[in-house]
Parts: sequence; C-alpha cells; structure tokens
Amino acid sequence: MTEQSFPAMSGSLVEPQPVVVAPKFWRRAAPMLTAATLVAGLFGGVTGAVIASPDSPATSTSVAAQTISNTSTLDWSAVASEVLPSVVQVNVGNGLGSGVVLSADGKILTNNHVVASAGGQITVKFNDGRELPATVVNTDASSDLAVLQVSGASGLTPIKWADSGSVKVGDAVMAIGSPSGLQGTVTTGIVSALDRKVTVPGESRRASSVSYQAIQTDASINPGNSGGALVNAAGELVGINSAIYSPASSSGEAGSVGIGFAIPSNTAKQIVEKLS
Repeated sequence: MTEQSFPAMSGSLVEPQPVVVAPKFWRRAAPMLTAATLVAGLFGGVTGAVIASPDSPATSTSVAAQTISNTSTLDWSAVASEVLPSVVQVNVGNGLGSGVVLSADGKILTNNHVVASAGGQITVKFNDGRELPATVVNTDASSDLAVLQVSGASGLTPIKWADSGSVKVGDAVMAIGSPSGLQGTVTTGIVSALDRKVTVPGESRRASSVSYQAIQTDASINPGNSGGALVNAAGELVGINSAIYSPASSSGEAGSVGIGFAIPSNTAKQIVEKLS
C-alpha cells in the first residue's frame, strides 16, 4: 500500500494542499464553537501535518466496494447511554481532550499528544460531572497513546473492547468525546476505510513523527475529540479517535470534513498492556 504523505509546501503562490492533521486539543481560552481554528496536532498537543496528495486516488486496503450498513434501525440513544459513562474529558492546563475509562479504579486511556505538553495539573471530568486530579502513568509517543491514573476514583464503568480485526468497511460507528469543550458529544457515521496509513510529523526537528494504520470514519471528529471513543453499534470500542483530514492549507485552519481517523482497538489494547 502506498502511503499518501508528502512534505509540506510553502509560498504564497502555491495552491493550498489537503492535509491530514491531528487537531490540537481545544483551548478554553478560545471562544466556544470556534475552536477549530486552534487545530494543530492530532486533537492534542502535536503540531504538524501530513500532506495528502489531492491527485492520488483514495485507496482502501479492505474491500473496493461494499454495501453500506443500514444505520436507520439502530438505537443510537441506547448506545450513547451505555457508553457515555466510560468516556471522559481530560483537562490539561488551558486545553482539553478526551479519554476512555480502562478500570473501575481510574485508569484512563487518551492520546499522548493530549498530555505531552501538560507540564502541570491534569484533571479528568466524568460524565456525571465529577472532576478529579490525574497523573500520567506512562506514555508511548510512537503510537500516540498514554495512560493516566485518576486519584480517588472508584466504581467507574470501564469501556468494553471490540476486536478491531473484525471491523468491516460500511460498519456503523459512533464517536464520543468533548469537541470544542462540549463534553458528552456523540456523532455517528460508518467505517469508510481500513488500514489507512496516517503519519503526523513531530512538533519539532527533535520530535519523531507518529505513524499508524488507522480506521477511517465519516463520523464527525473535531479538536477536543482526541483520545475519545469510536464504538460500534454494540457500544464496544473499535478505536481511539486521533486525527482528521482537512482541505485547509495549514493545520491551524483544520476542522471536520467527514474524514477522521482512529487508532484501532487491537493496537491500543496491546499498547495499554505495556503502559499499565
């Protein structure tokens, strides 16, 4: 499979190129609902973008064409009700991202770029309104994942895991998180493609780029969704939301255009076992 990644182009006469970006986590200093202007790294702290050639044909490494699942009969309200207690908001300084509950005693999975530049207090806000301090247990920059531990947490509802290897193009999915600081937001869509190569350059010359094979979805994902859940119609985690594609000429202008990416749950589960 050919990776659709090219160096960023500069110069005022160059036609703006579509970019795959990790939108920077939403900053509360920005006006509500205009946070898309603050996008930079995969919904968290990583700045930079992967340039996708607009002339390259979109490739799916799964099936060239499949019948799209009929989502009209799904009870998404029941799915949301079940999963929302397992999705949290991760507050980092003047910014925020999302996360999923791993254990009843407060282990949380999120994107590394959400907490990479924390440098101070991290708190986790739950769906019931509680907000508790948290610390970083471990991170893996190469996979853009991190595990947190919430202090004083108990009786939480861990996310249910799905086998991402069984996910098919056309499957119905729901994204849950805190886009633009709007906690508990849910959006629905389908799996658009599988094994999509996503690469985000490091924030600086010293920082390594992040690459992984992602699940592509048209469920709306925006800054603040980083680290949140992508679940199937059974309310099981199939991926960790982490990046979006945008036709903007820079990551700072990026917002959802219906092309989002999630780290597959099987990949995330393997990393969690190493980090916990």
